[in-house]
Amino acid sequence: MISQRPARPTPVEPAPAVTLLVVAKEPVPGRVKTRLTPPFTPAQAAAVAEAAIADTLAAVSRLARFPGLGPVRPVLVLDGAVGPWLPVPIEVVPQVRGPFDARLAAAFDAAAGAALLIGMDTPQVTPALLADACRALAHADAVFGPAADGGWWALGLRRPDGRLLRGVATSRPDTGARQRERLTQAGLRVATLPVLRDVDTEADVDAVARLAPHGRFAATVRTIRTGDAGTGPARPLVRR
Repeated sequence: MISQRPARPTPVEPAPAVTLLVVAKEPVPGRVKTRLTPPFTPAQAAAVAEAAIADTLAAVSRLARFPGLGPVRPVLVLDGAVGPWLPVPIEVVPQVRGPFDARLAAAFDAAAGAALLIGMDTPQVTPALLADACRALAHADAVFGPAADGGWWALGLRRPDGRLLRGVATSRPDTGARQRERLTQAGLRVATLPVLRDVDTEADVDAVARLAPHGRFAATVRTIRTGDAGTGPARPLVRR
C-alpha cells in the first residue's frame, strides 16, 4: 500500500497593520452639508454632520475588539480645526489644500503601509464591515466600497499611492466607476465591499437614520424632526 503524505496547509497571510484614514470637515454651520439647506437650517446641517462624524469614529474605536486584525491606527484627516465636537481621542492631521482628489491622494501618500480611507458621510458603517475591509488587504491589492449615488465610501490600498486617485473627478455620478477603473487599469486585485448610502440630501438623512436607529446620528435627526413627526420642513435644532 502506498501511503500518501497529508497535504500541506495553505499558508495564511497575516493580517497587515492598517492606517484607517477618516476624512472629515469641521462641522461649522454654513460650511458642511450645504445640500441639506434648505429644508434644514445651517445649524441643523452642522448638527447632522457632527453626529455623522461621532458615529463613524465610534465604529472605528470598536475595531480593537475584532479578532484576526493586525494593528489599526485611526487618523482623522480634517479640513478645519479640532474642537469640543470631537467625541473621542484620535490622531488628527490636516488636509492639504487643493481639489478633493488631491487631498485624498495626499492622505494616502502620507500613510506608511496599508491604508483604508473612509469619509464622514456613512454613519451607518459598522465595526464588522470595517474589520472585513482591513482583513481584505491581506489578500487584495485594493478594497473598494461603492456608494449608492455613484461615488465611493471606502478605498483601501495595500501599497498606498496617491497617483491612483489624482485626476479622478469627484462628486459625479460616475466617480465610483472612474475610480474603480483606475484601480483595475493599474493591474490591482480589487476586493469589493457592500454598497452604502452617503448622507447628502434630506432623503439620505432619513434613510440612513432608519438604517442605524440607535446611534447619535439617528438621535440627532429625531431631535430635528421633533414636533413634525418626520414630515414637513425641518425645524430648528435647539442646543442646550
